[in-house]
Amino acid sequence: MGDIVIPLLIGLVAGVLSGMFGIGGGVVVVPALVLLMGYGQKTATGTSLLALLLPVGALAAVSYSRAGHVNVRSGLLVALGIFAGTLAGATFALGRAEGTLRRLFAVLLAALAVRLFLSG
Repeated sequence: MGDIVIPLLIGLVAGVLSGMFGIGGGVVVVPALVLLMGYGQKTATGTSLLALLLPVGALAAVSYSRAGHVNVRSGLLVALGIFAGTLAGATFALGRAEGTLRRLFAVLLAALAVRLFLSG
């Protein structure tokens, strides 16, 4: 039962936070899959990427667009960059040890947190 309920709850929390802050995959789903489901870093990343294949942000993007808060050109350019960058990132990650990836990811999250805190 937990193998159904926990991923659904992870998705629900990620969806709410994505709608609120534009985050989800890397900041919520990957750590949750590692910590709550016991996945390795690579499996958590691959699973998160699979979940993001569908237009999961479409409903929230429409809501923000209706309120005048979407720059379509920039959004499409970011998507193009993500499309191109994911292959390079996957190639890099698959050549690294799990522990190395986990530490690099933690450093990234900590640096982002400090930067956001100091800019607020």
